[in-house]
Amino acid sequence: MESRWVQWILYVVIWTAVGLFFASYSSLWGRVIYKSPVTWDYALKTNLSFYYIWACIAPLVLWLGKRYRFERGTRTISLLVHVPTSLILSTFQLVIAEIVVQSFSPEPLHLFEAFRAIQLTFVVYYHINVLTYWAILGVGYGRQYYRKFRDREIRAAQLEAQLTQAQLQALKMQLHPHFLFNTFNTISSLMHRNVDAADGVLARLGDLLRYSLHNVGVQEVTLREELDFLQRYLEIEQTRFEDRLRVKISVDPDVLDFMVPNLILQPLVENAVRYAVATRASGGCIEITAKEVLGQLRLSVVDDGPGLPQGYDLPANEGIGLRTSRERLQQLYGDEQRFTLSNRSPTGLAVTIIMPIRPFEP
Repeated sequence: MESRWVQWILYVVIWTAVGLFFASYSSLWGRVIYKSPVTWDYALKTNLSFYYIWACIAPLVLWLGKRYRFERGTRTISLLVHVPTSLILSTFQLVIAEIVVQSFSPEPLHLFEAFRAIQLTFVVYYHINVLTYWAILGVGYGRQYYRKFRDREIRAAQLEAQLTQAQLQALKMQLHPHFLFNTFNTISSLMHRNVDAADGVLARLGDLLRYSLHNVGVQEVTLREELDFLQRYLEIEQTRFEDRLRVKISVDPDVLDFMVPNLILQPLVENAVRYAVATRASGGCIEITAKEVLGQLRLSVVDDGPGLPQGYDLPANEGIGLRTSRERLQQLYGDEQRFTLSNRSPTGLAVTIIMPIRPFEP
């Protein structure tokens, strides 16, 4: 309702501006061409009344423009409607305008004088009036096409967002079977050595599945939630590897409520467990850090394993976890993110994610 009032006020302001513009034009024209001063008061009254009459007629013109458009298959009938209508409405507007203007005269005009005034008005303004009709029609068409353009832009943006969401969801779904297969392998290996431990892993797996079902379709969670899920996953792996798996988590408390991609850390930690812990009898250490650096969130998973071999072709040998993480970051943040792998000295691999800060919004 408030928007409709604003539109009407803007409509009146526009026609008032047009009237003021031509009032100044009339005043200057009278002074320069006819050498007879036209008072500003008279110019204002006549021009404002002239264009306010058009302001009252314009909605009809705009309605006719919507009803009879110059589109393929309707151009002929639209011309047959608009051409005579422009002539009729232009005549009607001039008659009304002349009546209003003559009402401003201190003394009523005689019949002959009134007829001559109307005749002069038609000679001077009739063609301008016809052009005014078509100008209003053109403005209406321009507004309609702009709205169509904006609607197409909005629909395109919505479709793009839906496509991105679908792609993200598909990438995320790749993680679930991958994670489940590895966890079931862990349970299978424990069943032959420690049934109680295997039972504990099953219980923790149930917690993780409940978490996953709770966040189906959710692409971003708080870092606090992501670390909570990761902690449950690490409990499963520590049951399997016991003292061989050593984990350090160093997180700045100020970043716990920043948003991160759901399940972004788990596949990176899983890779570290696979290559830095499982392959060595002495096990290994994994360090997970999160902090704000230069206005961006920096996440890293660092291990003390063998790292990447010399000349290793990473893109050609990326597993599901690394590839999916990289693609999800690209989909979510575009060029605002970085995902890098680098060998440490003397040994180890560091996986680093740099991404824009997105505070949690309930």
